[in-house]
Amino acid sequence: MIGCIMQATTIDEVIRALNDIVDWAWQQKSRAGYFAALYRRITQAVKDGIASGRFQNGPRMEQLDVTFANRYLQAFEQFRAGQQPTVSWQVAFQGASEWQPIVVQQLLVGINAHIGLDLGVAAALTAPGDQIQGLKTDFDEINAVLAGEVGTVEKEIGVISPLIGLLQTFGLRTETQIINFNMTVARDVAWSDAVRMASLAPDQMPAAIADLDARVQLLGRLVISPPALIKLQLSPIRACESNNVQRILNVLAGKKASARIAGPI
Repeated sequence: MIGCIMQATTIDEVIRALNDIVDWAWQQKSRAGYFAALYRRITQAVKDGIASGRFQNGPRMEQLDVTFANRYLQAFEQFRAGQQPTVSWQVAFQGASEWQPIVVQQLLVGINAHIGLDLGVAAALTAPGDQIQGLKTDFDEINAVLAGEVGTVEKEIGVISPLIGLLQTFGLRTETQIINFNMTVARDVAWSDAVRMASLAPDQMPAAIADLDARVQLLGRLVISPPALIKLQLSPIRACESNNVQRILNVLAGKKASARIAGPI
């Protein structure tokens, strides 16, 4: 078992915490690690982008990344300790305990919670008040990093989900939309939420976060448990998908990261 995950202060500490979650999930054969495996790749890509000058303000981007990640790390620790995280994350973690959702659904319900709830909050805390407008370019860029990594995983996931291409056949997937989740829309809504919350006084934030959480969890429930017809369309994909959690974690983590938890894929 992993110990208590302390709040990170640097992007390297975020990566170490995510490694710990993926290691724990691999040992426990827990689907709760799927999002963490993807998120570790995203965080490494953000770190590389900061080092290469991809962002306008590298130090501020690291601050945003750490604030953003800490919301997920806190939610995961609450879940693992049997406590109540935000409702959006509770929906995601509960979905990880169910057999029926395909891997893509389990990833997207986590992305929904993290972009829909956490990203706007983290941006508002990183750049409060009038500072928020100066964050827009890097805000869009971090979303581009996320979308790029998700796209890469989509290409790789056929190794463990051989019928994943049926999503396109059923009209459930385009370049930006999978299982009722549109990443471009989610990014734009998160920015609107960030601008709105950046203007709030500190004592107004808890209520604003709770209201946002209530809205985001509704979409999360739809992603993880779509209407009956969509469930029927997804059933052959799930029937042919691997049930080997450790193998799936290796694929999601990427070859470089998976080598440290389980050897070659």
